Amino acid sequence: MVTWIWVALAVVAVALYLSWTAGRLDRLHARIDAARAALDAQLVRRASVAQELATAGVLDPAASIVLYEAAHAARQAEAEQREVAESELSQALRAVFAEPDAVAEVRAAPGGTAAIGELTRAVRRVPMARRFHNDAVRAARAVRTHRVVRWLRLAGHAPFPLAFEMDDEPPTALTAEGGATAL
Repeated sequence: MVTWIWVALAVVAVALYLSWTAGRLDRLHARIDAARAALDAQLVRRASVAQELATAGVLDPAASIVLYEAAHAARQAEAEQREVAESELSQALRAVFAEPDAVAEVRAAPGGTAAIGELTRAVRRVPMARRFHNDAVRAARAVRTHRVVRWLRLAGHAPFPLAFEMDDEPPTALTAEGGATAL
């Protein structure tokens, strides 16, 4: 009789552990979804601000074309090509705002200070949002690699989480080191 009680307690303990692990994994997947939505919002915001700045007439024509095309490509990219398109937008931003003089010229134009402030905030938020997303992915992957999770398929049918890898280095002229302020 005592043996059955211990067996029942062991089964309950294992069931509680499995339930807790499945719940944790579900919460991690929800965190990934929320972080991905925040990352998408920041990427769209950065591309929108870059597109607005490119069409505002405050940049030279060549810089406007480069920035507009990169921003448009980033906004229109399919999911498979999104990382490449966003990296190209980062490269275009660095090319257009490579020198603090380019930032000063935009600031001198009517509404330029607000536009540079908005762009500065956007390029600073993208790396943070990407870091939060990738941290959530890393945590979910760590749980999903446990044997018990794999053997008992505690992740259900959720796809394996993928990190978002892109070049998100902001232009030096738009960082605190480059002289731009956050406004």
